[in-house]
Amino acid sequence: MEIIRSTESNISFPIGPLALIGMRGFEKFTKDVNDWIVKLRLESMGVSDSNFIVNAETKRFANGEGKGIINETVRGRDLFILCDVGNYNETYDMMGFQNHMSPDDHFQDLKRIISAADGKAKRINIIMPLLYNGRQHKRMVRESLDCAEALRELSNYDVANIITFDAHDVRVQNAIPHVGFENGVAYYQFLKSLLQKEKDIKFDHDNMMIVSPDEGAVHRNLFYASIFKLDLGVFYKVRDYSKLVNGRNPIVAHEFIGGDVEGKDIIVIDDILSSGESILDIAKELKKRKAKRVFFMVTYALFTGGVEVFDEYYSQGLLDGVYATNLTYLRPELETRAWFNKVDMTKYVAKIIDDLNYNESLSGLISPSERVIALYEKVKNGEPI
Repeated sequence: MEIIRSTESNISFPIGPLALIGMRGFEKFTKDVNDWIVKLRLESMGVSDSNFIVNAETKRFANGEGKGIINETVRGRDLFILCDVGNYNETYDMMGFQNHMSPDDHFQDLKRIISAADGKAKRINIIMPLLYNGRQHKRMVRESLDCAEALRELSNYDVANIITFDAHDVRVQNAIPHVGFENGVAYYQFLKSLLQKEKDIKFDHDNMMIVSPDEGAVHRNLFYASIFKLDLGVFYKVRDYSKLVNGRNPIVAHEFIGGDVEGKDIIVIDDILSSGESILDIAKELKKRKAKRVFFMVTYALFTGGVEVFDEYYSQGLLDGVYATNLTYLRPELETRAWFNKVDMTKYVAKIIDDLNYNESLSGLISPSERVIALYEKVKNGEPI
């Protein structure tokens, strides 16, 4: 059903009837996004379709080759394809072996589904929270530029918009200057989850400090520091440039630049938690300096080395909480960890899709300063959030 949206200032028309496709491993997230869109449109316009999800699948032949199939028409529809390239829990059979899907496998399947649409959709938009090969974004020596190449490929498929979240380096969008590129952030959702869990937390100069885990994450942490007028501290990584371990110069120490953290709650924000060694080292250093509580907020919690070491740090009082979004696959065992808090992003993604479908501005969603301030004012006034 194509619904005209009317407000006091204007009347909006959808680009086309909305269609959603959830790639393998992202079906549940897509279903939740769909349910939010249905609810939002019912509340705002009094009517909505009950389901926008289009049935699609990716299959594998016995030798590992694959194909994408769309089982319903997408002709004339505004198609949004949601893909989690980080879901390593998905598997497929190849030559009698079971393979776990890598980011490369997910990206190839994404291109197959785009190809299956065969130019019939009115517009194709990609929701790819964990940007494919986003950490391989610049050339230091003779090395590939994987992220830029992937974006160029999607551009060649005539993809209209690419929506990602907390890109490792947002400047990679320069590779596709004529394609819409939106980079969402979870600042509002992080804060809401923290305030709901830690009722006694105070965002003031005497009780809190924001700390960046390294030089590259300063801009993420500066957001909260600026909004709440808090001190900002920075750790910088001391690396051993005489050797390479797994392709990188190993970190030998974290040095801190900043004010006194004693007795204060600390918030540390980063995009990716990989093995977690760096943030655990930072947590230990902050506790040595007598920080009261240490909370980490990460957009993508990969836990490549497992979660047991985090259990140890939590039991020893060196770590007070990790807040991570569900924008990529989360290990099932995290659900039982007292120190872990899942930050649901489905409503946020639903709002982005809903506004894009009506070709409306995303500035209020992508830059959430006003919403963050309003949220904290509600808490200070004792209002429910």
